[in-house]
Amino acid sequence: MAHTETRSRTRTVERIVEPPMFRVIYINDNQTSMEFVIASLMEFFGHTQELAEQLTHEIHEQGSGVVAVLPFETAEQKGIEVTVSARSQNYPLQIKLEPDNIN
Repeated sequence: MAHTETRSRTRTVERIVEPPMFRVIYINDNQTSMEFVIASLMEFFGHTQELAEQLTHEIHEQGSGVVAVLPFETAEQKGIEVTVSARSQNYPLQIKLEPDNIN
């Protein structure tokens, strides 16, 4: 009697999915100084002085502004860091995150 052996091969296919991107939005208020906003944009998001000033004016004039588009975990961490910094200087600056539907 012949002995038949069956072998199965499996192939794992890994798909790398890019993390969802989120907009980091600064909300304008009447107490947070423009100097703080500019400094935080440079410190936490690496913006140049010129871009930070431009974004700050946009936030001031329009009531809010997107300051970065980042993966969720990074956006959340940056939002927390900016909020902690603002509160340490008694500023009520609010940061909002929302999904970026552009990608």
